Amino acid sequence: MPSLSTSSERLQAARELSWRHLGKSITFYLPGMFRLEGATGRYPALSITGGECALGCDHCQGKILNSMIYAESADKLVSQCRQLATKGNYGVLISGGCNAEGRLPWDRFLPAIAKIKRETNLFISVHSGLVNDSEAVGLKHAGVDQALIDVIGDEETLQAVYHLPCGVERIEASMTALQRAGIPMVPHIVCGIHYGGMRGEKKAVAMISRFKVPLVAIVSLMTLPGTRMAKRRPPNPEAVADIIAEVRFAMPQVPVSLGCARQRGNRRLEEMAIEAGVNHLALPSEEAVARAESYGLDISYQETCCSVSQERSASFFPQGDASQGFRSCFQ
Repeated sequence: MPSLSTSSERLQAARELSWRHLGKSITFYLPGMFRLEGATGRYPALSITGGECALGCDHCQGKILNSMIYAESADKLVSQCRQLATKGNYGVLISGGCNAEGRLPWDRFLPAIAKIKRETNLFISVHSGLVNDSEAVGLKHAGVDQALIDVIGDEETLQAVYHLPCGVERIEASMTALQRAGIPMVPHIVCGIHYGGMRGEKKAVAMISRFKVPLVAIVSLMTLPGTRMAKRRPPNPEAVADIIAEVRFAMPQVPVSLGCARQRGNRRLEEMAIEAGVNHLALPSEEAVARAESYGLDISYQETCCSVSQERSASFFPQGDASQGFRSCFQ
């Protein structure tokens, strides 16, 4: 990592490194759980546990599951995905709550996922949770296209916030299992997850850098009403941008995304992410688009999760400009 005297110099170095390796471009994303000026993404999320989560993590307490489509049985998952494919969706994010060990009930849903892949053209992402080798292989054989996994770099955070009775080595073991199985893995770093404080994020970057990943997503604490962190203050935009720069210096050729799970309406955060050379950005504001234009970036728009690259999505996107509704929000 370069030794830089000011944060602005550090972000400039990260931005120029990003442009050198990945080009002067940025993709803005509209995921399927959100609407923006009347436009809706075509990549909805489904919960295979409904609103149930045994962990009750302090930052979420299952609240995020309420915004997902419930698909608590294998038959319901297949039925929902068939309907979503018929309605023109490009893919789905299959998620859910965890048990007390941080695992999802994948075994019960693998045949359903395989059936969905046979019968539709949906691109399938999963929030994997903690997995072992057999679960990872099962997800691969079922046809899962990518796995999203939260990477926590601090032992106390893992136990106090996530209530998991294990250490960060269990996350590393899950990442190893996914890599062995050959599932493209998109690690997510949640900035400020320790009650708003930055703690373990750079360790998480170091952990991820030991794996081959197609993309790293950076998100930040969402202060959800009714949770134990509802009144906490999210990390400032400069701190989040610094982690984006940290990823860039550690993995120069890996795209970095500012994901949708972050404080809403924080335009400064989006602008700082662009200053750090972010490559993907979900739910952009007009200010973010203007900042990208000021740098002369080649801008594209996509109605999927920000973990899905244009190259990976080309096989299931229809012909023509499928993102025109989203793009028109900024014209």
